[in-house]
Amino acid sequence: MSTAEQNRRKNQLTPRREPVQKRARERARQILDMTGKLLEQVGLNDLTTILIARELGVSVGSVYHYFPNKHAILYAMGEQWLASLTERLDELAATDLESLELRSFLEELLNRWLSVYQEQRGLLPLVQAMWGIPELHELDERHDEMVINHLVGMFRRLNFSTPPNESNRLARATLETCHAMLLVVVNQEGVRAERTKNDLLNMLMVLLEPHRQDSQPSGLDDVEAP
Repeated sequence: MSTAEQNRRKNQLTPRREPVQKRARERARQILDMTGKLLEQVGLNDLTTILIARELGVSVGSVYHYFPNKHAILYAMGEQWLASLTERLDELAATDLESLELRSFLEELLNRWLSVYQEQRGLLPLVQAMWGIPELHELDERHDEMVINHLVGMFRRLNFSTPPNESNRLARATLETCHAMLLVVVNQEGVRAERTKNDLLNMLMVLLEPHRQDSQPSGLDDVEAP
């Protein structure tokens, strides 16, 4: 992609104004919250700025005062979601990981990860937008890079006996498994949700347990990074 095209897309996603005053911050927050609610109700394809404005009881011009288009609102929602996930992973990384058993670490990881997914309204269509809309691909890439980097660092502290490329592969597998299964968990309730979460925990144990404190199998240095 050319630099001009990158700049054009960036301008399309940049908020028209950064809310400074409390009232402006509240209005921007209302727009994001209503967008999440409408994503759950009508889905991505039927979401429009006109609908968002109507549900908020304001003119569409008021929405455009903060965001130039629907994609800019979704981009802001994605950034908000990434910031929350980064914060929870940073909190986990700040704990004494070296003293944890692998199962205890994974329980902590899943609890923090799941809390972010539960807080974000309209998460599934938002994730679909990040993957399917070219203007939002950068968010999807940032998400994967951030999570993988956190996991690789935590695996190292948990005394995984794997070379860098293999740790990267395991982090990618952990990310994809958790992302898919947690999107299921947030749409379940009660016992069903807890059972799915436990299934995810057991899957991760099977995936990761052989790589902690074992002697490094031959040939792993040649594993190509994804």
